[in-house]
Amino acid sequence: MILEIRPAVAEGHVAAPPSKSYTHRALLAAYLSEGRTEVVHPLVSDDTRATRDGLAALGARVRRTAQGWELTRAPAPARARTSTVNCQESGTTLRMLAAAASLHPRTTRLTGARSLARRPTEPLFAALRSLGAHVRTPSSRSALPCTVTGPIHAGPVTIPADVSSQFASALLMVLPTVSGRSVLTLSGTIVSRPYIDATLAMLASRGIDVAPKGRGFRIPGDQVFRSGRIRVPGDASSAAYLWAAAAATGGSVGVAGIPGDLPQADLALLGILRRMGAAVKRSGSTVTVEGPLSRPIDCDLSDSPDLVPLVAALAALVKEGRSRLRGAPNLAYKESDRRTESGRLARALGARVRVTSSEITVTGAPSAKPVVLPGLADHRIVMSAAVAALAAPSASRIGVAEAVRKSYPSFWRDLGGLTGGAILRP
Repeated sequence: MILEIRPAVAEGHVAAPPSKSYTHRALLAAYLSEGRTEVVHPLVSDDTRATRDGLAALGARVRRTAQGWELTRAPAPARARTSTVNCQESGTTLRMLAAAASLHPRTTRLTGARSLARRPTEPLFAALRSLGAHVRTPSSRSALPCTVTGPIHAGPVTIPADVSSQFASALLMVLPTVSGRSVLTLSGTIVSRPYIDATLAMLASRGIDVAPKGRGFRIPGDQVFRSGRIRVPGDASSAAYLWAAAAATGGSVGVAGIPGDLPQADLALLGILRRMGAAVKRSGSTVTVEGPLSRPIDCDLSDSPDLVPLVAALAALVKEGRSRLRGAPNLAYKESDRRTESGRLARALGARVRVTSSEITVTGAPSAKPVVLPGLADHRIVMSAAVAALAAPSASRIGVAEAVRKSYPSFWRDLGGLTGGAILRP
């Protein structure tokens, strides 16, 4: 569906939706626990449902509760028929569940959308092979459908950290349960480090011991994840779009439920908005942003690559200001080539844009243009376009509206509530 978005000021307060990143990790931690574990306040989205259903395919008993999902890990028979896990479009599901599948002597077949098959996974598969798993893929260019047969053993393993933090996170989640000590070494420049920190926070909360060791971690084996309730925190990644809407339109938006003591990569947006001229205030778990934006930005987004489309759109709204968005070398491996798509969005707003392999330079126009991009399909590009469209001089048309179901299903409702009905369906 294509939406019309009219100019409006974003004002008000809203509760943050649950974190997608922590929901994935909580589900896997629940699966690795002994006994029943309830994941409370999970994000219910296309990606998290793929992880939930995939864990059920791996043998978990999943029950819906009043507050979320309860998982009980069922013992897998040694000689079971091949299980099939459909990862849909979720890279986190593919990488986390490939690692989980490697714990079993049975064979698991992982499938997913065509776009997911093109996303990098081979470094993780190579690491699993080095630990004793059998992993088969159709070709070096396509990861899916693949089969994984375990079990893996403990030991030293090296994983590149310059393509995706999810490779390291997947191994950090499963290796503590294997008998024997492992040492995980990260090679190359580490990107998206806060996501690894989020994994470490989840492990610590479940009683799992992982210690830093050089450029990696020492992981004792034979550990047991503590069962019980896991509450998913509010999501800074989703809140980022609401804060950005306030900054872009000169409004004021408070988002409740954002803890200050848990790693979340996209909390980095708050510092960026301050440097661009917006006011940022925290009171307990509520963070409020007040616009307008008045200055361009020069920032490295290697640790927060999902912010690139949003910051590019905000930079396009700074009149005649020249911004540089550096780093984030893994942008080409997301749901779309987000480096190219971010530049396309900024140009649609009237900015002059230069895109290279290492940075995006955005120079805002004297006056922004309405956005006409009805063919957008990447959820983060769609949400970034919607935020920028609120600051355009006249109505914009963007799509595909359904793309937000991947990570923030209530996005249109929340943004519409803050803007007095500025979002119109045809």
